[in-house]
Amino acid sequence: MQKKISVSFLSSKDEQKDILKINRTSADYIHVDVMDGKFVKKKHKPYKMLYKMGNTVAKRLDVHLMEKNPLKHINYFAAMNAEYISVHVELDKVDKYLDLIKEYGIKCGLAINPDTDVSILLPYLSKIDLIIIMSVYPGKGGQPFIEDTYKRILKVKKMIVSKKVKVKISVDGGVTAEEAKKLDFVDIIVSGSYVTNSDNFEVAINTLRENASKNTAKSKE
Repeated sequence: MQKKISVSFLSSKDEQKDILKINRTSADYIHVDVMDGKFVKKKHKPYKMLYKMGNTVAKRLDVHLMEKNPLKHINYFAAMNAEYISVHVELDKVDKYLDLIKEYGIKCGLAINPDTDVSILLPYLSKIDLIIIMSVYPGKGGQPFIEDTYKRILKVKKMIVSKKVKVKISVDGGVTAEEAKKLDFVDIIVSGSYVTNSDNFEVAINTLRENASKNTAKSKE
């Protein structure tokens, strides 16, 4: 099965312009980073802009809430074209947020920071649809990919298989075409600056997808 591509506009100089450009590509999702300035230092709250853009953005949203209290934005984005809404596993009251997302009929996910032990995900595997493995420290675009991520992906995949659950794995942060070649067992690749800093978004997306597809056979359960 071909890996999907979710494009982040976090590093964009002109976010609205780049969102419209992503919308015209073959990308599977637009990745929406939301930051409260507390869970991470940076603030990034693109909801109002996306709301005003309305139906001009037809592509499904992959929403990543980096907030200490994501309740408000879960409610906001549930009314938009979101396929996934993910919160961080490091939060308190994780179950409360997952239950709310599921009540809206939206696929729920958990993101996990690079320095958090992946075993913390185990109690939630039966109720989530997606795990976002952060391959950079959240809060800033354009960071280099953390090499240890490959081992973490394998550990998470083994957990999913052992629990016999259908949970997708996403990798977010610093993904370039070279990293994409080595992303075994990944279902969704999130890429930001590699795409939005390129001269041609579609060419960059296709390069990611083609390089990632070399590992498709290994990714099958």
